[in-house]
Amino acid sequence: MHKIKRTFVSTDSPTGTRNGAGFNPCQGLYFEPADKKPTVALIASHYNVDFSEHYLGEYMAERGYGFLGWNTRFRGLEYAFLLEHALVDIGQGVNWLREEAGVERVVILGNSGGGSLMAAYQSQAKGVTMKPTPGLKLPDALDQIEPAALYISLCAHGGRPEVLTAWFDPSITDEQDPASIDPGLNMYDEANGRPYSAEFIAKYRQAQVARNHRITDWCYEELDRLSKLGMTDRAFNLYRTWADLRLMDPTIDPNKRKPQWCYAGDPKKANFSPRGIGLTNTMRTWLSMWSLRDSYCSGVQHLRRIEEPALVIQSDADTGVFPSDLQAIYDSLASTDKRMAMVAGDHYLVEPDDARDKTADLIAAWLQEKA
Repeated sequence: MHKIKRTFVSTDSPTGTRNGAGFNPCQGLYFEPADKKPTVALIASHYNVDFSEHYLGEYMAERGYGFLGWNTRFRGLEYAFLLEHALVDIGQGVNWLREEAGVERVVILGNSGGGSLMAAYQSQAKGVTMKPTPGLKLPDALDQIEPAALYISLCAHGGRPEVLTAWFDPSITDEQDPASIDPGLNMYDEANGRPYSAEFIAKYRQAQVARNHRITDWCYEELDRLSKLGMTDRAFNLYRTWADLRLMDPTIDPNKRKPQWCYAGDPKKANFSPRGIGLTNTMRTWLSMWSLRDSYCSGVQHLRRIEEPALVIQSDADTGVFPSDLQAIYDSLASTDKRMAMVAGDHYLVEPDDARDKTADLIAAWLQEKA
């Protein structure tokens, strides 16, 4: 195993400049072997989570590879996210690897919620097909981003709109009142039973999609109303987003996950707390990231354009990404050279103790073969 060197990386962006407080829009940490310059490096980024100290960085550097844990301007700013600018920022990380780190082959790592973001990057780097967020224009710099050589998906959700909708609580009757409930759609009401019936599951899923579309419709109506007042956008809160039926019913999409558990602990407590994805949005962020109808953060449309060799990995005890996600990502990739693997572990590969080592070994072996 190699000793590790870590380098702080900070750059501006073609569509974002240094902040008045002093920080650049794009920042990250580059992990590499201390005794040699790697010719192959991975890059990982997320919609809003800080990936600079990504848990795989040290593991891949120990195995002789570079790893750039990269943050766009939207780290910690989920409410302000705009896809077109995030992709430009990721392009800065790819450029840095090639121009400053001397990397010959860049490898995309789409991890967790960042899976569809990195798929969107690779897809749009091969030719822009997305439309701008309503009311905005696509930046010219989007045409300048360059694709990577290989694609890896690790414990990734299928898409931002899809995961939010799957986690939605459709029993909320008033978006302004987090305590409002339709008992007939309340998965936490014992009257609706577990395991859930096929009829309840179908009704529930349909209501989840309907909730997403209602919010999208409201965003357009509100943008129109505000434009007449000279306003361009506004913020709003989104409640009750820990209500995926699979959290309480392990017979749906079964794996080795801990039942009645989610990333935030007890699902019911989390669902009725002010914590969850998409808690605060602007209307344009909703349309850019969360809307089933309008967002380009859905993974499938981008995976269908990725023809590079691909590796799709999923952990077998994940409580938020499921076997169906693994299969859907694998099936959607256009690559004819693709591999699918299930590894032992939870979402972050914290348990068992060797989960990260074994996953890093799997990735390194694949890279040795492909890169």
